[in-house]
Amino acid sequence: METCTAILLLTAITVYLLWFTFISRSLRGPRVWPLLGSLPGLIENCDRMHDWICDNLRACGGTYQTCICAIPFLAKKQGLVTVTCDPRNLEHILKTRFDNYPKGPTWHAVFHDLLGDGIFNSDGDTWLFQRKTAALEFTTRTLRQAMARWVSRAIKDRLCKVLKQAELKAEAVDLQDLMLRLTFDNICGLAFGRDPQTCAQGLPENEFATAFDRATEATLQRFILPEVLWKMKKWLRLGLEVSLSRSLGHVDEHLSSVIEKRKLELLNQQKDGTHHDDLLTRFMRKKECYSDEFLQHVALNFILAGRDTSSVALSWFFWLVTQNPRVEEKILREISTVLVETRGDDLEKWVDEPLVFEEVDRLVYLKAALSETLRLYPSVPEDSKHVVADDVLPDGTFVPAGSSVTYSIYSAGRMRSTWGEDCMEFRPERWLSLDGTKFVQHDPFKFVAFNAGPRICLGKDLAYLQMKSIASAVLLNHRLEVVPGHQVEQKMSLTLFMKNGLKVNVHRRDLKGVLASIQKEKEREGEVQVKDSR
Repeated sequence: METCTAILLLTAITVYLLWFTFISRSLRGPRVWPLLGSLPGLIENCDRMHDWICDNLRACGGTYQTCICAIPFLAKKQGLVTVTCDPRNLEHILKTRFDNYPKGPTWHAVFHDLLGDGIFNSDGDTWLFQRKTAALEFTTRTLRQAMARWVSRAIKDRLCKVLKQAELKAEAVDLQDLMLRLTFDNICGLAFGRDPQTCAQGLPENEFATAFDRATEATLQRFILPEVLWKMKKWLRLGLEVSLSRSLGHVDEHLSSVIEKRKLELLNQQKDGTHHDDLLTRFMRKKECYSDEFLQHVALNFILAGRDTSSVALSWFFWLVTQNPRVEEKILREISTVLVETRGDDLEKWVDEPLVFEEVDRLVYLKAALSETLRLYPSVPEDSKHVVADDVLPDGTFVPAGSSVTYSIYSAGRMRSTWGEDCMEFRPERWLSLDGTKFVQHDPFKFVAFNAGPRICLGKDLAYLQMKSIASAVLLNHRLEVVPGHQVEQKMSLTLFMKNGLKVNVHRRDLKGVLASIQKEKEREGEVQVKDSR
């Protein structure tokens, strides 16, 4: 009996090793271990995950496949992950075969408690309906004007005062925290017309903001655990699942109060003349009768999308600018040139009021610098899709139904085959026309920081408006310097936060030299014109 058991065990091991050898040889990419798959490599490189993925993609020509678990019957389906940054594949996944690559059941299950069936957590008809409804609102000029008002108010009454105080007291500030607070105030104002005031002086805590942060963090932790495990923790009320449940209760209570109050305000609108132009009100005014739960999810989905992405991008932008004085000088010169034309050469008129969006629209080089930041440090570095039916990607890679495809946005901006030998350099000029006067749009499947295809970011223009407004206001008034010894590192999460924040010292900006340089250049241009006329 013992002999039979030993023979059976030896046979099973032999068959498994033969199967594993065949599977591992058919996969390109990081080493795959028996049973554990690529997990050891993931653990070993957990502190540099995005760069590790990028290294593997460079070595494999832009696409590789790996097994999360090297177990028969799972390896070719749920365990198989295709990782790519090839622009041809991205166009195929995000546009050509869009219906074959939804977010899928795993993504939906993870985010359902927080986002429900909202636009960023749904597929098919549910997503399409919300997309069409939201698209109508995002194309209106009034929404852009509303965003400009919220941003301008927050810059003038909040951000500038906090930075000025830090300058006067010679105290370092965490710029990433400030950006998170500022963009949270702005997106809450735009989403449902309420200002949580988290970026006010003293940087107060806000119960809704705190609950939202905890709910987001707890939700993201679910990606680390197998679905069975986090669902068991939820059922047993263990760990972060308890925090998630409590935080969602606070979020639900706050938004329910906002919705009930808004309903009363809309009923009495004709009497008191109150006007609201936020997204929540716009949805409530439509002929369709939306449930309170649906309206809550509308607000939460846009807050999640509009806060972290812009704040993280601005944090990396300011860090890159401090490392590249040439770029900072060109940005300052562009802003100053615009202000000389719109406000004259009185410096006091420059700093009293943030730039209006007609002035912001003219900042072409600044937009290029922000785009270059997003190329190197996209706010969402990786994204994944579920494969519905067997398919073959344009580069010849076979992807079976039930498996997943991860497209690396971080790697897509760092490939020499796409961006040239200087792909690792921070060079905004790659986004400008040859004469430097016009912004050049790159192929959306090479630059996927705002997604691409049918799910391309609706708020792209609003994001640029907010980022340009904040960046111009900060750089015009202050010179930033990273605190000596402060380590700027990536935090390994779904959003590319800085692990230790961005601690900076704030100094007063002297614009006299820039203004004098612009005036001299104008004088020279005038002299040339006089000579030409003769």
